[in-house]
This record gives sequence, C-alpha cells and structure tokens, in this order.
Amino acid sequence: MDIVSAPTTDLALDEIDFGDPALWYRQDFPGIFAKLQSERPVSWHTEPEIPGLPHGEGFWSLTRYADIQHVSRHPDLFISGQGTNIPDFPPEVYEFLGSMINMDPPRHTRFRLIVNRGFTPHQVNSLEEGVYRRARAIVDAICEKGECDFVDEVAAALPLQIICDMMGIPESDYRTIYDNTNIVLGASDPEFGGDITMAFTAAQELWSYAQELRTARLADPRDDITTKISQAQVDGESLTPEEFGSFFVLLVVAGNETTRNAISHGMKALTDNPEQRKIWLNDFDAVSPSAVEEIIRWSTPVIHFRRTCATADAQVGGQLITEGQKVILWYNAANRDPEVFDNPYAFDVLRDPNEHVGFGGGGPHFCLGAHLARREIAVMFDELLRRLPDIAVTGEPDYLQSNFIHGIKRMPVGFTPQAPVGATGV
Repeated sequence: MDIVSAPTTDLALDEIDFGDPALWYRQDFPGIFAKLQSERPVSWHTEPEIPGLPHGEGFWSLTRYADIQHVSRHPDLFISGQGTNIPDFPPEVYEFLGSMINMDPPRHTRFRLIVNRGFTPHQVNSLEEGVYRRARAIVDAICEKGECDFVDEVAAALPLQIICDMMGIPESDYRTIYDNTNIVLGASDPEFGGDITMAFTAAQELWSYAQELRTARLADPRDDITTKISQAQVDGESLTPEEFGSFFVLLVVAGNETTRNAISHGMKALTDNPEQRKIWLNDFDAVSPSAVEEIIRWSTPVIHFRRTCATADAQVGGQLITEGQKVILWYNAANRDPEVFDNPYAFDVLRDPNEHVGFGGGGPHFCLGAHLARREIAVMFDELLRRLPDIAVTGEPDYLQSNFIHGIKRMPVGFTPQAPVGATGV
C-alpha cells in the first residue's frame, strides 16, 4: 500500500485558536490537527462564545494517542462530572443530555452496573437475527431503485431501528426519535437550528417520552431493555425516573447517530479506495473484523470529549494542567497518530494492530454499545456488498457542521438495480 502523506495547513501555530468558530469549518481542518500533533501536541485555546452559556477561560487540547489514553484511564485526576462538552452547561441541562457520561464514581459505577444489565453479551447476541432481518429489509427497500440517499435510507435506518427495537419503541415513533436526535447533536448546524436552545428542547422531548415509556413498562413489563433497566437494582437501588430519562436520551442519541455516521463514512471510504473494497469482498467473513475496526478508526464519529483536571499538579505530555482547567481529548487526531498507526492517513481494511480510540480511550467511560455497533456495521456491509457489490457514492457528501460529531447529513449512492430477496432471504 502506498504511503499517504499527512494533510497540511497554511496556518502558523500561533494562528490556531479554537476560540474562532470559523476555524472549525476550514477545508484544511485535518491539517490543523496534524500540525498540532506534530509541533504542539498539548496546546491552549480560548473558548468560542456561545449565546446563553457562560464563557470559560479556555482549554487544553490533546492530540496524541498516549496523552488521551493517559487522561482517559485516570478518572480520579481528570473527571467527567463537571461536563464532557467544551462549554459549561447549566446543571439542569445534564439531566437531559446523557448524564451518565457526565458522572464520576461512585455514582457512575452504580449507574453503569444497572444499565449494563441491558447490554450483556447474551443480550446483544440475542439481537443477531433481528439485525440481519432489519438489514435485509433495508436493502430490499432500495435495491430496485438504482440510487438513493445512503444516509437516510441505509446508514441511519439500521441503528435507529435496532435501538428502538431494544427499547420497545413502536415503529410509529421512529421518526420522532430520529428527528430529535438530529437536533440534539446538530445544534451547531444551521439546518438543525444552529441554536443550543433547540438542542435542549429536543432533549427534553426525548426525556419526556422516556418517562411515558418507563411508566408503561412498569405497568406492563415486556422483553425489552426499558423493562430490564426499569426493574434492575444494584445494592437495593434502582434508577430514579430522572436517571432513566437521562439514560434514555444518551442511548437513543448515541446508539443512533454514531453508528449511522460510521456506516456512512465507511461507504465513502470504500468508494474512494476500491482496492480495499475488493480485498474485503474477496474474503468477507475473514476480513470483516479488521475492516469494521478500520471503519471506526477512520470515521471516529465522536470527535472529542472533555475532562476537567481535579488536582493542581497533573502532568500531561510534559505540560502542567492546573486544577479546574478543561482538557479536550481529540479522538480524531489520536486515531491518526503516526506513533501508533502505521501509514495513518491510509484506509486499510487489513490494518493490524488497530487499537483505535473510536470508542473512547479506555477507562470507565468506554462506550457501552461498542459490541453492538461493531455487529451493526458488519451486518450492514455484509448485506450491502453481497447484494449490491457495485454500490458507490456518486456525489459530494453533505457534512454536518459540528466540532463534536463527525457527521454526514446526506450522501447519494448509485448501484445496479437488483430484485429484493424478501423476509426469508436466499
């Protein structure tokens, strides 16, 4: 495989300040991270001003893999309880926007033990046939068209349907869940309002929906995660209604959006690298495990999370981080670190080893749904590449304007039309 050069930027180091919102949407943004990683891996930045939110003093940016793993695996020194986004939100907001990721032990430990009841290997494995059935139906719905919007009709459809199935959400409500999750994670994009207030409103709607669903399951238990989590206890304690609501928001948002974007970026990468598509197709089952990991590394759907320094003498990458200062973990940069990944700017479905940080850098906040996401990606591409082997992106993707989610809103694909196989398969 040819060596792919690191991207570049014409900005000088001292011109790179993430307090300037225009910086996030430059065409050379990957080059900005490559420059920081190479020349100033731990760097200080001012915060952008966001109407309605307090303006913080600034934050440290970490771009090297080793530093991000160090912070992730020392939650006693770098805490999540003061927020995991760059800006500080009012405390009540964290009741709606996935509060589990904004917790520290012991509360986080208790919460995670309870919600783990719905994500045991047995629970996820029991979904296997449902994932295949859903993926088959998704391809059936598009296969005769010859073209479609890949994001809306394929990539978004599978994780949305699976997470709704798991939670016991009726199909009539799928679109409501989908639209609200778009708004929650697309707050900075003008298409979704470009206003943090709209994200809070969408999150509140999801939280209220969760309360209705929980009440219904307590009265009429079913075989779904909503019932299991509502009934689960640790040391005699169960989730409060408020905690269940925040978990629900986190699960439907993260379980839908992140896998959707991994699948979308995977399709774009396979189009841009036809030799990698051929390698995968020639031995799909054997290559799938490494191909899926490479898609996750390549896409890095969650661009960053924040931690806050809890001590006055923490050292990261030779830099003193003082108590109360924010630290931003740029996962997208870490997943291109040449100290860890050979030829990091090449898409390689056979990459091994591939210890990426696409699910976080380890520690207590490692992604709860990692196993499920891997299965969904593998199954979706199994169905697509087997039945529509020439499917390819036919136009420029419409990317989400966000420094938090590496998202694609729309992406046209074309393929040779095929007949559907129906519910029973072939």
